[in-house]
Amino acid sequence: MKAPFGFTQFLPLAERLVARGRLPALAIAVARKVRGKRLGQVKEDVALLQALCMAYWRGEYRAISAKAILSVVAGLLYFVSPIDAIPDWLLGVGMLDDIAVLGWVMKVLQSELDAFRAWRGQQQPETLSVVERVPEQSVPLEGEYLRRP
Repeated sequence: MKAPFGFTQFLPLAERLVARGRLPALAIAVARKVRGKRLGQVKEDVALLQALCMAYWRGEYRAISAKAILSVVAGLLYFVSPIDAIPDWLLGVGMLDDIAVLGWVMKVLQSELDAFRAWRGQQQPETLSVVERVPEQSVPLEGEYLRRP
C-alpha cells in the first residue's frame, strides 16, 4: 500500500527524533493537539500510538521493527505538524489529511499494533501507567523536527 502524500518527508525527521531520544517531546505535542477535541476512534488510535512510543522509549517494549517504529513516529509527527498536505489552520478540513495518515499507519502496521495490544493486555495496570505515562514537561517539539526536509 502506497504511503500518503507527504508522509515520507517525515521519515528522516522521525529517525532523528528516535535517535536523539526525543519521543517524550513528541508525546507531549500529541497530547496537546488532541486535548479537548472530539476525535472519536482517532483519539483512541492516537493514544495507542502514543503509548507505543513511550513504552519503546522507556525500553519496556522493543518487539517492533525499526521500520514500524519509524512509521509510527513519522505518522505522529505528521499529525502534530501544522505544515503538511492540508495546513491545520484551515478550519474544518485541516485535520483531514492528519486523520488519513494516522488511518494509513494503523492499517499498514496492524499486525505490529496487534502485538503491542497483546503485550499491553499482559501487563499490570500499575505497570502500564508508569510505562506509558507522558511526561508533564519537556522541551517543545519545534525547529528541526517540524521543518520539512
